[in-house]
Amino acid sequence: MTTSTRGATKVPAVLVLEDGRVFRGRAYGAVGETFGEAVFSTGMTGYQETLTDPSYDRQIVVATAPQIGNTGWNDEDDESSRIWVSGYVVRDPARIPSNWRAERSLDDELVAQNIVGISGIDTRALTRHLRERGSMRSGIFSGETLPSEADLVAKVQAQPQMKGASLYEEVATKEAYVVPAVGTKKFTVAAIDLGIKGMTPHRMAERGIEVHVLPATATEDDVYAVNPDGVFFSNGPGDPATAEGPVALMTAVLARRTPLFGICFGNQILGRALGFGTYKLKYGHRGINQPVQDRTTGKVEVTAHNHGFAVDAPLDKVSETPFGRAEVSHVCLNDQVVEGLQLLDQPAFSVQYHPEAAAGPHDAAYLFDRFVSLMEGQRA
Repeated sequence: MTTSTRGATKVPAVLVLEDGRVFRGRAYGAVGETFGEAVFSTGMTGYQETLTDPSYDRQIVVATAPQIGNTGWNDEDDESSRIWVSGYVVRDPARIPSNWRAERSLDDELVAQNIVGISGIDTRALTRHLRERGSMRSGIFSGETLPSEADLVAKVQAQPQMKGASLYEEVATKEAYVVPAVGTKKFTVAAIDLGIKGMTPHRMAERGIEVHVLPATATEDDVYAVNPDGVFFSNGPGDPATAEGPVALMTAVLARRTPLFGICFGNQILGRALGFGTYKLKYGHRGINQPVQDRTTGKVEVTAHNHGFAVDAPLDKVSETPFGRAEVSHVCLNDQVVEGLQLLDQPAFSVQYHPEAAAGPHDAAYLFDRFVSLMEGQRA
């Protein structure tokens, strides 16, 4: 990505898709060019958490809500140390932020972090196009003079595909760190950072868990050096088919029968460790209003999602795996995509969505309590 750091709401900009579709608008954020997979997010709130979610690495995010930026930007709601999206697409950016917690505008933060965006385009038409054709490579280009559309399309088509992309090591911590338990320490958890969001260890710490966040390259010895009561595998970007290291580590954890919990990328890693395949969704699930049914209780939850890949596991039967029986525990009610797995013969489960979602909804927060129950049961 190349950028300059001057805000320019009147500077021309274009969004170019790999199939040749072009949308013209105005620069939003930094001016320059950027590339990524165009995906849409249906959340009406929580854009700061979305932009700083490492799972969005190498993606250009399209906001389906028409007006973005009303609540500005603050220094408290980031999910990581930086914005990870490659670019941002909005229809109607707020002229002036209006929120008591705002410290600057969204536009200011995009400029400060050199994030190229575009505004003033028909995001409804763009979303319909991506739903029909699927998420695809794209580029945002802004400046007073731009190359021809044919040249821009060629530049987009030269970019790598998301399928086959190994990204989790790019976004993970390089050094281990500890998030202490809030109040009395009850358990120790080793959390494998594949693109972890800051709220995740916080949700565990609230439950008396001391969380040791380890790099994506952590080994079995690294994990058990902290004497964990449980092991957690985080969310993250890219194609799970490339994650041989995390799959091998999870296989080792399962062999030891240590209580295990995974979310998002961690769900896909569990699927692979159990012998299931993964595949790329046409346009994925992204936003904070996705309906999921917990098949173990029958309850329907409104949930936060960000995934373009899914686990290929049977919905209609219990499967035999190298670690005992496994079943699909959660399913998306929109399209029947697998949204959770659980082992029936040892303490391990995962979900495809984000129960820690800081911007809400909080219907799935009970999953952290379920993890605590597994560790309590193992200790007993």
